[in-house]
Amino acid sequence: MAHLDLLWTFLTVYRVGSVTRAAALLGLAQPTVTAQLQTLERRLQRPLFERSSRGVIPTEVAHQLAAQIAAPMDALNAVVAAEWEPADTLTRTVHLGGPAEFIAARVLPALADRVAAGLRPRVTLGLPDELITRLAEGRLDLVIATVRPRRAGIRATPLYDEEFVLVANHRWAERLGAPLSVEEAPAVLADVPLISYAEELPILRRYWRTVFGIRLSRPPALVVPDLRGVLTAVSAGAGISVLPRYLLPADETVRALVEPELPPINTLYLAVRAGAGPHPARDAVYAHLLAVARAW
Repeated sequence: MAHLDLLWTFLTVYRVGSVTRAAALLGLAQPTVTAQLQTLERRLQRPLFERSSRGVIPTEVAHQLAAQIAAPMDALNAVVAAEWEPADTLTRTVHLGGPAEFIAARVLPALADRVAAGLRPRVTLGLPDELITRLAEGRLDLVIATVRPRRAGIRATPLYDEEFVLVANHRWAERLGAPLSVEEAPAVLADVPLISYAEELPILRRYWRTVFGIRLSRPPALVVPDLRGVLTAVSAGAGISVLPRYLLPADETVRALVEPELPPINTLYLAVRAGAGPHPARDAVYAHLLAVARAW
């Protein structure tokens, strides 16, 4: 077994904190990765990792070895990538995951010119936990997460702060006397049908708690598991809901019912694997999204 193979396997396990995840990233069977680590430990005559229920814990020897080889190994991989990969960074497939609404409203338009230039995105829509698992396993290259990932081997950077707005169509807004003050709104809205993307009313309940300082306990009148569907129902007059501002149309068909001084926000994160090897197209998309998000 070549020394470089052993060192790269070690560095990948060190960075992701798991033999299983490292095997997925390297395209190897888990027993192969374990055998390579054992071979390296025999040659060094030192243990590199301690096993735990949550993965592996580097020893002091592992920390020292990683500090010595990380930069040279990354530089070598970059040279190999430059030699064997296409020079145009927009000619490789990038596997991207995220929430359906944000991907459709913001990310796809931002990547349109890149697609025309040769980028080949493959988009997976879903919830944060599932997408981050796919990212950790190497099945996705980038993930936009609606919650900050708390997982070893994942690096997350704030991408966008979505602001939540309590909305109704223009007929409901006029009937309710919008804009409403924060003090009067709970009573005025007490019997108005609620539209939610989940039975538990997660966004609505957070808005009521944050803006009005009270608990929302009544059930939704309509549940649609897609915020674009919620917007459609609100626009048609089915009731009221809380939506991210980026989804709202520019015309007056949907209007804000309340304009609190400090509206609720939620930060979206752009996540990548900390131990992944060079991937020019992924890195180009990563940098592009962080750049264009400043204007969103």
